[in-house]
Amino acid sequence: MTHATRAPFTVASVQATPVFLDLQASLDKACELILEAGAGGARLAVFPECFLPGYPLWSWFVPPHASRELRPLYAELLDNAVRVPGPEIARLADTARTAGVHVVMGLNELNVEASGTSLYNSTVVLGADGRLRGHHRKLVPTVAERMVHAAGDGSTLEVVDLDDMRLGALICWENYMPLARFAMYAWGAEILAMPTWDRGEPWTSTLRHIAKEGRVVAISACIPLRREDVPDRLAFKAAHLPDIEWLNPGGSAIVDPDGKFLAGPSFEAEAILYAEVDPSLWRGSRYQLDVAGHYGRPDIFDLRIDRRAHAMVRSQQTPVNAPAREPDVAPPPAPDPEHEPERTG
Repeated sequence: MTHATRAPFTVASVQATPVFLDLQASLDKACELILEAGAGGARLAVFPECFLPGYPLWSWFVPPHASRELRPLYAELLDNAVRVPGPEIARLADTARTAGVHVVMGLNELNVEASGTSLYNSTVVLGADGRLRGHHRKLVPTVAERMVHAAGDGSTLEVVDLDDMRLGALICWENYMPLARFAMYAWGAEILAMPTWDRGEPWTSTLRHIAKEGRVVAISACIPLRREDVPDRLAFKAAHLPDIEWLNPGGSAIVDPDGKFLAGPSFEAEAILYAEVDPSLWRGSRYQLDVAGHYGRPDIFDLRIDRRAHAMVRSQQTPVNAPAREPDVAPPPAPDPEHEPERTG
């Protein structure tokens, strides 16, 4: 399908509450919501930051030196973290294919390539064709998140071509990183998924600014979380959580390339927000402003992105201090003094 023939389609922001620290129950709910979004006509559904199996909000309330309280919480999150790829990803992909919906899913990811006991704040993109199409690890965990999540590298920074749209994803405050945003624009993002834990002002103003700056459709999805959604068995609830109903009221929204709300923001409720978007409108809006095109100045500004993966361990066959191997080809014979050319000078 060419750009000129793309018809309007529907996108969705899924403002939903996972089953806190229960991966399988949260996965069940995610699959139900994907099917619901598909039945509602959505071609794309964006889920919140760390939806599987829930955002580790204790990092903002429990003092970082309280290791006796933090260790069991971290261990339980490890036990409920997601492997990419893995069985949970396969189930999400199958559900996306059944629903005919592209899915952006936020999750706590286990670092299976190394120790298997560290976590990343990640998103995956599952195509409506049932394939894993994208995988991004948050570049910089925000403030207290650094007590839970490791930092990703540039190898997962990407814009995904989903055939009927070009999709970028930056997680929460990554969207305050100007160069990360510019990378999305320069790689041709048309829709920017913004899974988040943030809400209210100035976040909603940020959505509008980014949508207009990049001439993209900005889709923010947040977890609405009440105090009662945190299980009583977790001691930090009684010891540290404030006695209020809504720990996070949500605030999910969809914004068009002119910075206008198409849906939301929605507060204090679980909801799937739908909006119809028209590719011709967001392409036409770049007549006025294309920050990675005619409004850019590559002769003045030079952005370089290191997209190499930085592995924790690199293996090599030859030990570092091993002696050099003898060459396979014999060296040339020593010169014969009787036939050596006469030296002059």
